[in-house]
Amino acid sequence: MPRTTDAPERAIQAAEHLFCTQGYAATGLIQIIEVSGSPKGSFYFHFPGGKRELALATIAAYRARTSAGFRALAEHAAGDPDKFVRVLSRTIADEMATSGWAKGCLAQTLALELAPADAEVADAVAALFDDWVDIIVAATRASGPPRKVRRRALALLAALEGRVPWRASSALLPRSRPSRTSFG
Repeated sequence: MPRTTDAPERAIQAAEHLFCTQGYAATGLIQIIEVSGSPKGSFYFHFPGGKRELALATIAAYRARTSAGFRALAEHAAGDPDKFVRVLSRTIADEMATSGWAKGCLAQTLALELAPADAEVADAVAALFDDWVDIIVAATRASGPPRKVRRRALALLAALEGRVPWRASSALLPRSRPSRTSFG
């Protein structure tokens, strides 16, 4: 019978928590291994690419979980765009308050720290933001014409996440097009 282990999941959970509270660069592999309680050999067996490979696995797990959460909120709103925006905003605010305002968004952290120099991480984060935008668009479809709904979805995500989704999402206009205004 093959041996099963939850070491990869524990490492992903530990990495997510640490990346969200102290950042990617400030988080060491030894710290992740210690917090996860996984044996060092097991960690390298499951993540031979080390911390970067773990970061990609963490993005994938975070994407699956948060996108499912966004979809559940959309289902709860039952086609009411205003209710969806209120519920989404309240849910995110509650999560932040629960952490004592100490835990940030994994996607935002990795988009800022890794994506500028790592195309694979940039693509993974962009895919995550694109999922969120698509879910917001679907949940707020009744609020206007498709192009406006998409712009509003991007604006909502930017309001919740800061400027990061505007730079990371592939759902935006081509990046070579300059914006009309720049705020830094």
